[in-house]
Amino acid sequence: MCGIVGILSNQKSVLEDVVRKAAVSLSHRGPDYQKTWMSDDNTIGLGHARLSIIDLVTGEQPISDYDEQIVITANGEFYDYERIQKDLKSRGHVFRTNSDSEIALHLYKEKGVACLEELRGEFAFIIWDQQKRRLFAARDRFGIKPLYYAIQDGVLYLASEVKALFAAGVKAEWDNEAYYQHLFFYKQMNRSLFKGVHQVPPGHFILATEDDIKVKEYWQHDYPIEENRMPDKKPQEYIEEVQEALHESIRIRLRSDVPVGFHLSGGVDSSTVLGISQQYSDDPLEAFTVTFDNEAYDEGKVAEETAGFVGANYNPLQLDFGDFADHVEKAVWHAETIGINMNGVARYLKSKILSEKGYRVVLTGDGADEIFAGYIFSRIDMFLQSVEGLDRDTKLKKLEQFLAENPSYNHLPTHHYLDHQLPTFQKELGFSPSWIQAVDVSRKPLQKMLSHHFLSEFQHYDIHRHFLDGVNVGELQGRNYLNQGMYIWNKSILPNQILFAERLDMSHGVEIRMPLLDHKLFELVRSFPTSMLIHQYKEKYVLREAAKPYLSPNVYQKPKQPFLAPPSTLQSNNKLHQLMQDMLRSDVMKQVPFFEQKQIIGLLDHLPNMPKNERIMTNTVLLLVLTTCILQDRLMNASELVKS
Repeated sequence: MCGIVGILSNQKSVLEDVVRKAAVSLSHRGPDYQKTWMSDDNTIGLGHARLSIIDLVTGEQPISDYDEQIVITANGEFYDYERIQKDLKSRGHVFRTNSDSEIALHLYKEKGVACLEELRGEFAFIIWDQQKRRLFAARDRFGIKPLYYAIQDGVLYLASEVKALFAAGVKAEWDNEAYYQHLFFYKQMNRSLFKGVHQVPPGHFILATEDDIKVKEYWQHDYPIEENRMPDKKPQEYIEEVQEALHESIRIRLRSDVPVGFHLSGGVDSSTVLGISQQYSDDPLEAFTVTFDNEAYDEGKVAEETAGFVGANYNPLQLDFGDFADHVEKAVWHAETIGINMNGVARYLKSKILSEKGYRVVLTGDGADEIFAGYIFSRIDMFLQSVEGLDRDTKLKKLEQFLAENPSYNHLPTHHYLDHQLPTFQKELGFSPSWIQAVDVSRKPLQKMLSHHFLSEFQHYDIHRHFLDGVNVGELQGRNYLNQGMYIWNKSILPNQILFAERLDMSHGVEIRMPLLDHKLFELVRSFPTSMLIHQYKEKYVLREAAKPYLSPNVYQKPKQPFLAPPSTLQSNNKLHQLMQDMLRSDVMKQVPFFEQKQIIGLLDHLPNMPKNERIMTNTVLLLVLTTCILQDRLMNASELVKS
């Protein structure tokens, strides 16, 4: 919806020009206007870059109450807000706008920080309470909307994106430890790649006063221990519960004062969202699909079939390596992180086209795999638990058969799941989640490319121990393999990699809404027996059955296919591959403090002689280096902060 900024200082006056500069740096998130609010004593300044979606006339922010004692600047959407607004008005609250954001201000007046219990949606907001001299800032439960902060020289800075903090004066430096952690696994949820810059973790809030700054959790992302799961019901009862929850979650996210579009792939998730949404519209909805001239990665035919099946209009957006080469630098600048595939650039380009066509809101199927166990790794973990106690040869034989029947783009050679154990996870959990094994193997080649100085700094660093120290391990104990693997995924790769898609959509002022990543839906499904998630090793069973009326027979039967762009390393004559060659051999690469450029050049020179599978694996490694190089060039240089 927007971009937000907050600067709080108890030692010196906050300058309005600084707040304004930070808000303007987020103008891609809020192209309609940028506005600031300053306290009378200049202790605090709030900034807002608005994307008008709800209440196009009176919804300007920051918003204050009529007593001028409480002020809010908010990003995202609070769903079912009209019901809450009506209840608040019945209790005497007087509203200045008809926007959804204002309900958070009035709920805070009644309940303080407990207002978060009433809020549902994708959001990040900052509230200043003048009477209590207190700043209250919060982020949604899954971390769909970003919220960064830094403390420098006694000043607290908050913003939707890191570049706004840099624009406000926070120094731009790499955080070597966080980078190392993220390169070989994923950084903790409260870290960024930049020194002194933190994230408010998903499901957390900040309280800042003159004396103290605290970060507290308000929602736990845990699964019940096995003996506390809900009593078994008939499968149809679970399916009907999910059907009802899906309809509610999707229906409330269709509320908008501007046109709504839909991301559509060839899978169950986006097809479910589109199919149910079409039931609430008399006119055909508009669905947009990225297509590639590579059959192994293209989902266009299946997406077109889905659109026709539910009665929506199909809009294909064909992309190639030239498109990726032309836009990868801008996409990385907006994402503010490193990446392993060009699917992020595809998302950036899709939002660009949607914006040009006049769409400011788009519904997606993101998050379903995280709730309904959609990845191949969830099935592998469930299978591995089922063969516990068997001898290795029997396990290997059964696992080979299982993987042959469950093909995937991203699983390891079979024996790795039995032999490549990770000591820290073995000690804490008694097993190594298969997806973490896959990450560990795929990132190993990066070790050879690190500079001697950087490698020596972390030669005894246990990335897995460091990660587990930042989560509540108690929320893992007593859970099955499937839930443990999903929990760690949702605490690491979900907020750190998957949800950076929000920044790519917002790069062109397009708000994404994720009805399948809804906390009420999650709280329902997390207590289901695992057989309702994976049934006879078919993923997302209860979702498929609940959404069956809206899925074509082909999609209903289709196994999970991750959205990936084709690897550029398979060809040497494409524009993206040439960009990679040029940039990784350039003087800019020399400025990156983590890698030994000679090793990278050697890998580039060796590419033509590699077998196909090795070149695909190398594509991931080289993209991590390339996106680091782009961040060095575009974000470490202060003169680049206002470019987009």
